[in-house]
Amino acid sequence: MTEQTAPPADVAVPATTTLPPVPNDPPPLPVQEEGPAAATPRPPRRVLRAVLRWTAAVLVMGGLGAGTVAGITSMKRTDVPGLATRDDGRWDYPALTLPALPADAPRPFSDSNTAEIHHADLRRLLLPAPAGATAVKGLDGGWVDTARYVTEYGKDDRAALTQHLKDSALRHIAARGWTMPDGTSSRIYLLQFNSVAYSTAFHDELYEDDSLDSLPLPLAGTTEHVFDEDWTATAGAEFTTAHVYSEAEPHGAELVRHAYVLAGDTVALIVHSRKGEAGTEVVPFHQTLILQNQLLG
Repeated sequence: MTEQTAPPADVAVPATTTLPPVPNDPPPLPVQEEGPAAATPRPPRRVLRAVLRWTAAVLVMGGLGAGTVAGITSMKRTDVPGLATRDDGRWDYPALTLPALPADAPRPFSDSNTAEIHHADLRRLLLPAPAGATAVKGLDGGWVDTARYVTEYGKDDRAALTQHLKDSALRHIAARGWTMPDGTSSRIYLLQFNSVAYSTAFHDELYEDDSLDSLPLPLAGTTEHVFDEDWTATAGAEFTTAHVYSEAEPHGAELVRHAYVLAGDTVALIVHSRKGEAGTEVVPFHQTLILQNQLLG
């Protein structure tokens, strides 16, 4: 009796073909005849074609899937639809690296460096300007004198501040400034003292009293400044302290944001200002502050 073979489930059956009923009892197993082995029956060509067709389909789909994964992983995040980073106003800074230390010199906050001295060249710890910036004359990343630094404050405060600096064991000041295409002016000053004790004393003298809740000396051209409520204290580097301020409304001809960073023997002043109603954007200001903080920490 010839055994009826049901077509595979994935092979289309012509509409005109009538399938025989499936028997209730399974067909008996074939009996091996004595004598020479019977030739193994060839599978129906229809089954072979189906197997080959589905094998080819699986290989094609697998190849396409692997190609897609490889393509996505090799693309930049901003090139993948749905994964692009929204432009939030951040500036394009170059990659940052810490300068090499002199032989056997410790890091500023290591246990063996009790004075918390930055042994690296202070000019190498200045944040580089971002892409598209135009350098400010006289603030090219080199040394500046006290007279240039105190111009950031009101005329009535400059003489007293100059005297404080003379009395505070100041070693030197490094500074860099630039202007962005939107008109934002940025200035960074790094004031290095003989030790953390002197830098802390000068830092405290910038304030009206010894309370950390007091406001420092106002900058030139500002009316009144307040604490920057958008700043997160944990954004700074370890072992450093940042005090961040914004000019109160209504501001003058330009909106000024500034911050002080106390990092061991060094005090940093970061200033962003921009004329007009729009004023200084908070995102690039915080970005600049965080990056400069990391270089000092």
